[in-house]
Amino acid sequence: MTTTLNRRSALLLVGSSLLAGGAAAASANTSTARKARVPGFLWGSAGAAYQIEGGNYASDLWVMEHTKPSIFKDPSGDAADAYHRVNEDIALAASLGFNTHRFSIEWSRIEPERGQISGAAIAYYRRVLETIRGHGLTAFVTFNHFTAPRWFAAAGGFETREGIEPFVRYCRLIAERLGDLIDIAATFNEPNLGALVSWSPAIRPLRPHILAARELARASIGAAHWSPPMLGDFRIQQPIMVEAHDRAYEAIKGASGSRFPVGVTLALNDERGDPDAVQLKQAQVWKPWLDAQGDFVGVQNYTYSVVEGDSDLPPPAGVELTQMGYPFAPESLEGVIRAVARLSKRPIYVTENGVATEDDSRRIAFIDRAVAGVAACVDDGIDIRGYIHWSLLDNWEWVSGFGPKFGLVSVDRSSFVRTPKPSAHHLGRIARAELPARSKAR
Repeated sequence: MTTTLNRRSALLLVGSSLLAGGAAAASANTSTARKARVPGFLWGSAGAAYQIEGGNYASDLWVMEHTKPSIFKDPSGDAADAYHRVNEDIALAASLGFNTHRFSIEWSRIEPERGQISGAAIAYYRRVLETIRGHGLTAFVTFNHFTAPRWFAAAGGFETREGIEPFVRYCRLIAERLGDLIDIAATFNEPNLGALVSWSPAIRPLRPHILAARELARASIGAAHWSPPMLGDFRIQQPIMVEAHDRAYEAIKGASGSRFPVGVTLALNDERGDPDAVQLKQAQVWKPWLDAQGDFVGVQNYTYSVVEGDSDLPPPAGVELTQMGYPFAPESLEGVIRAVARLSKRPIYVTENGVATEDDSRRIAFIDRAVAGVAACVDDGIDIRGYIHWSLLDNWEWVSGFGPKFGLVSVDRSSFVRTPKPSAHHLGRIARAELPARSKAR
């Protein structure tokens, strides 16, 4: 199948597929011994295990990538080979002037088969956390960034309530074994994504292709019910995932002695257009997660939507579009922060914000305008505590493969050599200078 998939349209397309239809033991004993280190304002960049590590063979999406025809433009393969170069990447982030590093732990590495825990994987992620701490960075950990073990998807994933307990056990395990080195944590990355993209008319023509790909994957491993969380029916998954998050929140807090804040990161567009339609959309996409347990809200924004009736409208004619096919709109971040602040009294972290472009001068412009909005919110008394850019590296962008360039750092596809772009040094200078006053940022 050849389809032009335009990270919100591409990633979003996948997320909405079914929208209609030794060291370990020691760490457990010291989990409350070290205090979390969270500076006043966090600056950093992010990455997700599956998108950068490479070789996540036990994951649900690895199965999806290798069934034919594939909905993925490129297989992830070695990705950015970050699994073997993580020390280099963390050192690079620190050298740029950042004080936090956001990364995810790959559940399928930790538990490649149900109940089979990999001590080697636990030890690996402990080394990652120790490296982060060694560079003086705050460790911002995402427990689940879209992907899950293939055995979990083959058991129905989050389309069944039986998926809750395995996820809670996994989160408790990570908190017990690694919690002494975690400073901030999110249970899920963008668990509301399916609900968000269900409003996009661009998704609907692709639904049959994604349904077919899911069925091929099911048949290829002989599963009775194949449901990767990234490809699940959000109407079934969302209440189950909210419960899974709430229970995982309690498990993490209990296992870690409540030594670090725990929240969730959300995919949020700056919603514009008909006020009644915006309110209806936010009730479906935002409210279930803003009402869930949490110590903060992670805001992840890339663009805006114009809403009319029960659907988003296509991008207006003549606007600048990113490589992902949605409007270049750095000011949208300020709109989302203000909306979340009205609807929730919790602290806010910007956990993702960025732009897919080959023109790094546009990334610099995007950063400046987005950070100006953050500064305006701070000036107005909104409790916002950090800005984390997506992403540190050019990485594998889900169904869009290696095409879109979100990274502050380019990665040679053959040698894996990292080369910081001018935007990396630009954001680093902002980070070193701390949050600019609104008058300076605008």
